Amino acid sequence: MKAEPASAPFAGPFALGTLSALSAPGALSAPGALAAPDQSVPAEFPALVTPDGEAIDVRAAFGEPALTTRGLLDRWEEFLPRLRALAAEGGAPRRPLAEFRVHAPVEPRQVFQSGANYRKHVIDLHVAHRAPADERSDEERREEAAALMDRRAADDLPYVFIGLPSAITGPYDDVVLPAWAGQPDWELELAAVIGKAAHRVPVSEALEYVAGYTIANDLTDRAAVFRGDMPQIGTDWLRSKNAPGFTPLGPWIVPASSIAEPRDLRITLKLNGETMQDDSTKDMIFDVARMVSYASQTARLLPGDLVLTGSPAGNGMHWGRLLRDGDVMDGSVTGLGAQRTRCVAEETP
Repeated sequence: MKAEPASAPFAGPFALGTLSALSAPGALSAPGALAAPDQSVPAEFPALVTPDGEAIDVRAAFGEPALTTRGLLDRWEEFLPRLRALAAEGGAPRRPLAEFRVHAPVEPRQVFQSGANYRKHVIDLHVAHRAPADERSDEERREEAAALMDRRAADDLPYVFIGLPSAITGPYDDVVLPAWAGQPDWELELAAVIGKAAHRVPVSEALEYVAGYTIANDLTDRAAVFRGDMPQIGTDWLRSKNAPGFTPLGPWIVPASSIAEPRDLRITLKLNGETMQDDSTKDMIFDVARMVSYASQTARLLPGDLVLTGSPAGNGMHWGRLLRDGDVMDGSVTGLGAQRTRCVAEETP
């Protein structure tokens, strides 16, 4: 499913995307023309996207035909000033975004996901995931969850786990709902994109390692989160979050310098036109810097890696309405554009 690319403005003078020609592979070679297809060069290419809905093939502009978006991020400190200059000058060939397919903006090596990072969201889920034998009122359960969140904030201990890059799909692609998924749900999130290797970085320096931000919808099958056969083992994130296409990503990577305050961005998800999530990153328990720093204390974060920062209140479990065949999700985050994905039931024999 392809939305109008120009319908979702982003902050700043440019953003990065990964595009491919609708008609044939090849780089932009001149205004109004595509280069002849080259089978040695990937059809997808890194693009500088302008706020007026035009795209510049960065490979052609920089004379590096094998360059990818992740390659740009591998050399982010070198390329960022060149990208700024490219956006400001008028000589490079530009083409309308409508001529291209928009893919996920980057193929990360690693995906770090966050759970229980929005106070109201956690309280809502705590109430929704009621054990059959729990006879307490919703208000009592809310008070319990609120106290738990206060303790987590005081202990300064985020909850981070690993996702699979193979779950990522484009921002306008259809999302296939597996036949086994009993309660597929949405989780729109702000994602930080790493711009240089980070290991054991302090919170005070963590944002220096963030190249930019993008949008991620971290779909979850709620029915698969907890293992009924082994309740003592805890959560099953492989099964519940990593089906192919369960992480629509993008459309763009907006440089961090264009997002003045990541702690105050509006995250909005609409299901078939009805607003389901509409909250601010102000409700985060742990902000982006803390999340990046925390993940780096154990793992070595690499350029192009994603750090998802959790989802605000308003998921399907809260509304008693899960995803089904034909649903359309529209997700946006302040300054980062918007994505639109349609749910399609898996075809079974």
